[in-house]
Amino acid sequence: MSTRASFPTQARVVIIGGGVIGCSVAYHLTKLGWSDVVLVEQGQLSGGTTWHAAGLVGQLRSQSSMTSLVRYSTELYGKLEAETGLATGWKNCGSLSVARTADRMTALKRTAASARAQGVEVEVITPEEAGKLWPPMATADLVGAVWLPGDGKANPTDLTQSLAKGARMGGAHIVERVRVTGISTLNRRITGVRTDRGDIAAEVVVNCAGQWARKIGQMCGVTVPLHSAEHMYIVTGKIEGVHPDLPVLRDPDGYTYYKEEVGGLVMGGFEPEAKPWGMKGIPDDFEFALLPDDWDQFEILMENAMVRVPALAESEVKKFYNGPESFTPDNNFMLGEAPELKNFYVGAGFNSMGIASAGGAGRALAEWIVNGEPTQDLWPVDIRRFAAFNNNQRWLHDRVKETLGLHYAMPWPNRELDLARPLRRSPLYDRLKAKGACFGSKMGWERANWFATSNEAAVTRYAFDRQNWHEAVGREMKAAREGAAIFDQTSFAKLLLQGRDACAVLNRICGAQIDVEVGSSVYTGVFNNRGGYESDLTVLRLGAEKFLIITGSAQPVRDFDWINKQIHRDAHAMLTDVTSAYAVLGLMGPNSREILSRLTSADLSDAAFPFATNREIDVDYGICLANRMTYVGELGWELIIPTEFAVGVYEAAVEAGRDLGLADAGYYALEALRLEKGYRAWSRELTPDINPWQAGLGFAVDLDKAGGFIGRDAIAAAKGKPLLKRIVQFTLESAEPMLWGGELILRDGRPTGEVRSAAYGHSLCRSVALGLVESVDGVDAAFLQSDHFEIELAGVRHRAKAHLKAAYDPKGEKIRPSEPAERAA
Repeated sequence: MSTRASFPTQARVVIIGGGVIGCSVAYHLTKLGWSDVVLVEQGQLSGGTTWHAAGLVGQLRSQSSMTSLVRYSTELYGKLEAETGLATGWKNCGSLSVARTADRMTALKRTAASARAQGVEVEVITPEEAGKLWPPMATADLVGAVWLPGDGKANPTDLTQSLAKGARMGGAHIVERVRVTGISTLNRRITGVRTDRGDIAAEVVVNCAGQWARKIGQMCGVTVPLHSAEHMYIVTGKIEGVHPDLPVLRDPDGYTYYKEEVGGLVMGGFEPEAKPWGMKGIPDDFEFALLPDDWDQFEILMENAMVRVPALAESEVKKFYNGPESFTPDNNFMLGEAPELKNFYVGAGFNSMGIASAGGAGRALAEWIVNGEPTQDLWPVDIRRFAAFNNNQRWLHDRVKETLGLHYAMPWPNRELDLARPLRRSPLYDRLKAKGACFGSKMGWERANWFATSNEAAVTRYAFDRQNWHEAVGREMKAAREGAAIFDQTSFAKLLLQGRDACAVLNRICGAQIDVEVGSSVYTGVFNNRGGYESDLTVLRLGAEKFLIITGSAQPVRDFDWINKQIHRDAHAMLTDVTSAYAVLGLMGPNSREILSRLTSADLSDAAFPFATNREIDVDYGICLANRMTYVGELGWELIIPTEFAVGVYEAAVEAGRDLGLADAGYYALEALRLEKGYRAWSRELTPDINPWQAGLGFAVDLDKAGGFIGRDAIAAAKGKPLLKRIVQFTLESAEPMLWGGELILRDGRPTGEVRSAAYGHSLCRSVALGLVESVDGVDAAFLQSDHFEIELAGVRHRAKAHLKAAYDPKGEKIRPSEPAERAA
């Protein structure tokens, strides 16, 4: 502990919070050569939520880049003691997950396939084999299990101290008993922190304050949406059959986990409905503290635990731990630079996964700080996936009741969260609901996933095979392909860039040529310096100095932040989020021109209104911006409508299309339609680790435009080189199986990639997918023309065909009759 005389007054980086995450960031910053680091902790190291963590380290995550973070953690924990001389408690004991039901076993088999796709060692085993690995367990009610030998456990407090010592060895200064009272800023840039022991000037501040991180964020106007909930476990006396090398056990159907401790067990879990805590704020002096025992809340876990481990009924309970932990709205932690404040970074909200994630997350955040941008795809945990409204405390309180339980909830395909909804609603919400819409949610928006008829319940019933909306989506796709479909796409993010330098700013950011005629619409990628996708979007040139940018529903904060940061201070350009000002209706299908022509005086012919153009037109009694684009592979327009006109335009369109087969359609149909055409989606096929050549979108990049663009050199250098990985479209040979995404792709029986997106393509009468295929020998046409591709679905392999062109309408004749397609598949 530092003395008052040695209290620092300035540092390059100040880290707030001495839990496992803060210490990991400090350690990794020093490893990257940044030794002028100060970490301040209001109590003692690990005294917040770290000390009472269970310490489980499971490698596998649903997204490959997240798995890589945990795999790095296991490597680090295994060697840290040799470096620092302090033990971490790391034990590579492996882990078991067991299934009580057929559905859970299907989920575990899907997990095993995903593990193999990500290079994680895994084995599907029988209940009897599981019982041999975990002798105290009752197995009579089990269907099966999966065994991951690379998993393990660590001691949270020891690990934190070892990371802290490693940071000190690298030059970091760690000061305990220092409370941050404010954040100093100037012109929306960090300048330091204020503490009860004096001010510290800093170039960078990192908020790793655990369950206090939201409060720290509020000091400087930064959104850190998390809420504490009670997390309980018990420690038992010795139990027969429990030994030091006993694997970690998870019984998700019983909501429980188990690990060995001094011959007994730590048994805890994640109950289906959590108990939020700290609604009036988290006390600053809540250090090495616990909450009162709550056996009523714990009852569902205890009852299930005695089913799995009968000896618990007679075992001594040595200690009941009830420690609060912070949870986020989507059960993923938060990393990255806050969009509201330059050089203010956040690493918080670890949802009871902090020990497993700390090593990799600390390194990733340190690299982000040093390099000025992430060095890998971190979108699942990027703090910019949240907006200011996500920080509403009442909403957070209700949402975390559900997110804690997601740890062991059944991972159904397309699972939607139920609590704290509805939040954001388009002007058409009530009308669509009355017409049988079953809604999902993205970025808080209620979006129609599918439409039920009067004879169907507008309720999604989850399953791993065909869900209850399968036929409904088939109807909607048929309408889009043969008649017309109307989609409420109001959730699209809409950004307006205006000013004398707007065109130059966009041309520097975008890979395509943006300096086009007024009224033109441009599909383009936005790239990082490595040539990977930061986003893909459509730019509508509305005037000489006015551009409307349309981007995905999930990423308005991220894209706004990225674009805004590229606007030099002396540039005459202003970016405004106008999402709420406009509704969007997608009118798609062969009859879309005829329907729209009944509502407007505008000339909709190919000559007057060609593909990739936009015009302001009258529609019924309203005015809207019509953009001739498609994400479904059919003739169509996106109608960007001032919010107050949306209902009138929608009602008029429905009436005009009544005799032309117009049907309401939802996002499940939209997803399947785009996959049939092989259209890529950002965050799935297009990521910061994928370049345009690997994505198959090289046509949308202009390497020769004057001045170049961000990422241009990396993209140019990769041009013409063998593709070691590539996004590829697949269809299954059989018409029956249902793909969802995350499945293993095999070639000649060997793993070669994973499915990124999948749906049932009713136009093709089979499942269709886009996957990332990799090979050290290159993924060229000859490689893809092999007849020996398979996709593994819950342990069963199905023959698949790779497509070099779109499986549906490969020449794009449906979009522009007698004209070439606007983009290659």
